[in-house]
Amino acid sequence: MRNVERITSVKSELLDIFMGMQVDEHVQRQRSAAQRSLRARRGIELHREFQKLSRDIAPLPDEDRQESELH
Repeated sequence: MRNVERITSVKSELLDIFMGMQVDEHVQRQRSAAQRSLRARRGIELHREFQKLSRDIAPLPDEDRQESELH
């Protein structure tokens, strides 16, 4: 009977270890996905910022330039 109890105990411990490993892997995958998402979002933000800056510093068309010189 003692052997059966030991085997059951070892099985239970192994299952706990295995489940803990799966939880750790799941958490790591979530963290990696969150980091990828943040990098992608920041990349999009930077792209939009550069586009806006390019538009903001682009030379004015001749008509706008002449109007601004008159005022």
